[in-house]
Formats: sequence, structure tokens, C-alpha cells
Amino acid sequence: MKSSEERTLSRLLALADVVLDGERDHDIRVRDDRFYGRVLRHGSLGLGEAYMDGWWDAPRVDELFARILGADLGRRVRKDRKLWGRFIWQRLVNPQRKAKAFEVGQVHYDLGNDLFEAMLDRRMVYTCGYWKSAATLDEAQEAKLDLVCRKLGLKEGQHVLEIGCGWGSFLKYAAERYGVRATGLTVSREQVELGRRLCDGLPVEILLRDYRDVEGRYDHVVSLGMFEHVGVKNYRTFMRVVERSLAPSGLFLLHTIGGSRPVRVTDPWITKYIFPNGVLPTAAQITRATEEIFVLEDWHAFSLDYDKTLMAWHENFTNAWPKLNRRYDERFYRMWTYYLLISAGSFRAHRNQLWQVVYSKGGFPGGYASVR
Repeated sequence: MKSSEERTLSRLLALADVVLDGERDHDIRVRDDRFYGRVLRHGSLGLGEAYMDGWWDAPRVDELFARILGADLGRRVRKDRKLWGRFIWQRLVNPQRKAKAFEVGQVHYDLGNDLFEAMLDRRMVYTCGYWKSAATLDEAQEAKLDLVCRKLGLKEGQHVLEIGCGWGSFLKYAAERYGVRATGLTVSREQVELGRRLCDGLPVEILLRDYRDVEGRYDHVVSLGMFEHVGVKNYRTFMRVVERSLAPSGLFLLHTIGGSRPVRVTDPWITKYIFPNGVLPTAAQITRATEEIFVLEDWHAFSLDYDKTLMAWHENFTNAWPKLNRRYDERFYRMWTYYLLISAGSFRAHRNQLWQVVYSKGGFPGGYASVR
């Protein structure tokens, strides 16, 4: 006989065409009866932790989440009091303040270069690829890097700043292919160490530094996949930093994941296990932050390309697991798999978007020509 918790959860999931112990790839197979109460009490955090603990499975977690998010089930789940407490706390304080700047580097990006080398493309690009004419992950990431360079109109001898440079993939590509000098900032010690080795011999400098401590003036500024860590209270500060760093005739390219609704508290499971203090901006928040600072020259959305990118990362990660499991345990495997697949589902459901935005100071001379 089904418990009241199981019946309640079944009714809720039916709104997304998901069946408990169903036979389709996106249906949930329950392995532990404690699953029902955990999800109803703790929402997405309970669902994710139950998956990590092996209490449930689904052949296609990505498709399951595309359906759950597409049906907006999160709003129907009873709110967790702890979540409301965190909501109030984040309204009162600044969780992305300078004192917390290096936390995401320590928790996420310093997990181990072996993990990211196994999962990513050969250039180690940890942002969305551009699949317009690409057939492989390597091709998609190189196409994205070149797209950014062409949007900025890079010329030999220019000096480019990247805020949030990862392992230096863009810096290396721009220096090799376009002959520029490049400086990058990251909050990850592991990224600095490996990035410097990968860029050895090139006019590339990688610094362990918060964006608020930027020094100097640059011909162009780019930020790929870092703005998600800035936080609503700091968007205007970030834009002011870019403004003072950018030459009068230069361009600023912002590449970021975005959301369709403003939030101050991001998904609690993602916050706890993947990206502490992260939050997705909306288009309105970005444009408000740039008012009276920049002129908007171009806005390019290619959100579904992130679905393809994440599924390619998932394939690489699972293929590499027989070597990675010497260092990472089974619970980490389930956590990381869950992270990649629910993220893919979020883009498939159009809950998350991917934007590249180009700005100038006062307008681009002669008019800006969009690059696709």
C-alpha cells in the first residue's frame, strides 16, 4: 500500500509526465522508501542528496529534469524553512563580497586538474561551446574562442584582459591565433598553476586575483562564464571595474548563463555541492548594471548549445571514470553526474539561457557589425 508521501509525490510528478517506478527513461526508479519524505521535506536539495545516496535512479536524468523544470514543479513543492532563512540572510548580506571571493575556487575549481582534463576538450574550456558548424566538443570550443576573438575584432599587439580566465584557454588561443598580449584573473590556485604551464612561452599572464583588484588599462575586456559568481549586489561594481579597465575605443564581451526570473537564492543543491554563492543574472539585471556606463552593441543567445556541451562533458567524464575513481569515490561520481545532467536538462527546458553580450564605451566608431 502506498504511503501518503508517495501518493503526494506521484501526483506532483504527474504534472511533468513523470511516473514513480515507471518504465520510460525519464521515469524515477525508487530504491529506498525514505526517498518520498526526503524530497517533500527538502525539495531539490533532498532530491539531489537522495540521488547521491543511491535512493533513486533514472536512465535519463537529463530528460527527467527537462520535464520537471519545464513544468515548473519547484514552485509547487512545500518550502523548506531553512531555504527561507537563507533567502532572508542573502537579502541582508552580500554573499559574494570580496572576503568570499576565493571560496568557489577552493570548493569547485580546485577539485583537481585531473578531473577537468578528463572531462573538458583538449583546450580545457569550461564554458559553453559554439556548435553552429561543429561536430565535436573540440571543434565547438575552438569555434567559441574564435567567435569571441572576432566579436572583439582582435588585432596583433593589442592587450586583452580576461576576468575569470580558467586554465587560460582563451588567453592562449588569442595569443597564438591573433598575436595579442593577454592577462587573465582567476580565484583558483589550481587553475593558475596549470594555466601558466599551458601558456608557457606566450605573452600571457595569469594572476590569482579578485576582479575588484584589477589594475591597468586594456584594449579589450572579456569575461567568459564568471559573471554567475558576481552576485546581484555587485553587478554595478563589476561593470565599473570593467569601465575603468577598458580603453576608450575598446569592447567588452560578457559571456554568461542567465535566468528568466530574478532570484537571490539559487538552487540549494547547486549551492551546497557545486557552486557556493553563485546566482544567475537576468537580462534586465545586466542591462540595469550597465546603464550610463556602456552602450549595448550586440546580444547573442545560443542557449541550447550548452545542452550539447554538458552532454559531451558527461560522456567524457563517464568514459574517464575507470581512471578517476582511484581518487574520487562513488558518491562523488553520482554527485558530478547529477550536476552535469540536471544542468543539461535546465537548458533543454529553457530555464537557463546562454548569452554573449558586446558593449562599447559611448558607441563603436562607424557602428558595430554583429558576428555569428
